[in-house]
Amino acid sequence: MDDTFMGMAIGEAKKAAECDEVPVGAVLVDDEGQILSAAHNLTITAHDATAHAEIRVLRESGQKRLNYRLLNTTLYVTIEPCVMCMGAMIHSRVKRLVYGAPDPKWGAAGSLYNFGTDSRFNHQVKVTGGIRLNECRELIRQFFKNRR
Repeated sequence: MDDTFMGMAIGEAKKAAECDEVPVGAVLVDDEGQILSAAHNLTITAHDATAHAEIRVLRESGQKRLNYRLLNTTLYVTIEPCVMCMGAMIHSRVKRLVYGAPDPKWGAAGSLYNFGTDSRFNHQVKVTGGIRLNECRELIRQFFKNRR
């Protein structure tokens, strides 16, 4: 199941790359496997530093559920989330995070910080990394290689 939903997130990341956005994609799924939302980065297009794929998915899903608490959900994202996105997941009560490639410069799910399992927060997020790692890493690597 993780592989399938990560594939959908990779599809979203490719959409971001087509728009000259950093290729990050995200999909939020409930415990029954229903997709609540899928999105990709739009920070450049939207002129909005908060328009990360994860934030966009959380916003849309909250609107669908009419509740900011997204209990019993799993967020699939191609790159390890940053501090902002991990904070939003904690506030949203996302149950589980599954990501593809680690982000050693910005990652807040184990690389730089470990927000998901920090017991000082009132909610913990179960974290699984490395799903379709090579595909996710290659999307980012190729994007920045082409920009240089």
